[in-house]
Amino acid sequence: MSKRPVLKLLKIVLPILLGAFLIWYSLSKLSFQDILDFAKNANYGYILLGVFFGLLSHLSRAYRWVFMLEPLGYKIKLGNSIMAVFATYLINYTIPRAGEVARASILTNYEGVPFEKGFGTIVAERIADMIVMLGIIAVTLFIQFDFIYNFLVAKFDFTKVIFAGCVLAILGVIFIVVLRRSTSKIALKIKGFVSGLIEGALSIFKMKKKWAFIFHTLFIWVMYLLMFYVTTLAFSDLNSIPFGAILIGFILATFSVAATNGGIGSYPEAIVIAFSLFNLPEDPSRAFGWIMWSSSTILIFICGGISLLYLPFFNRNK
Repeated sequence: MSKRPVLKLLKIVLPILLGAFLIWYSLSKLSFQDILDFAKNANYGYILLGVFFGLLSHLSRAYRWVFMLEPLGYKIKLGNSIMAVFATYLINYTIPRAGEVARASILTNYEGVPFEKGFGTIVAERIADMIVMLGIIAVTLFIQFDFIYNFLVAKFDFTKVIFAGCVLAILGVIFIVVLRRSTSKIALKIKGFVSGLIEGALSIFKMKKKWAFIFHTLFIWVMYLLMFYVTTLAFSDLNSIPFGAILIGFILATFSVAATNGGIGSYPEAIVIAFSLFNLPEDPSRAFGWIMWSSSTILIFICGGISLLYLPFFNRNK
């Protein structure tokens, strides 16, 4: 068997195995019945308010995507954009990052947007989201410098990170030089694909609604943060949680979603790690992580499932 299929298989299997292990580990620390007990005593008004904020963030992302595609000459239906976004989140629970590919494919099938251009706009919005996330990290670093610094020093060797970055940069330059000089069919296909990606990414600077794009990008992340915060209010044991714990918990929880499919297993444990820095009780923290993850996951499964089923009917005239 060649290395490529093995690597693809590992990318699918390893997050699933990690998620399964973290579920076992988490439930060995706090039983499912204990989580149910915490859920019974939770204030569902705050949980539902958190879900509402999450829904607003997803709808805002879908609306933002509509005017990101306009500079490329494509005016897509808002309904298709909304359903494609929810389908993305749902599919990412199966194979990591497969949702982004499916999202671009949905527009290709139903709106005639070339795959590489649609995918390029997805890359562009990810870049914008990463900038906002870096801003949140910067604010958190300023507010809770000691906690963040000690955590990073304990986990990472910055010398190795810098060295690896330099090696990757050199290899990248070599690859680009070789690609530019090559005239093979494969090289031409890669150039065409990259050209489409770049055009999609640069759509940010071409769009007429730059300020609307900035507003929705900030709005999306404010809603994410509000969803996280108001859900903590549902638990009496976490009512006095410091703002720094909210920020660090939110950051680690966000990154945990990339560790396993949809953050399954990793999300509650990321919350425990973050909240333990502030000496918050472990059981309520873990229960909050599971209930927070479950509420957002239920929203995705309902809206994503409906989207996948309704997309063909919504576009039946095409």
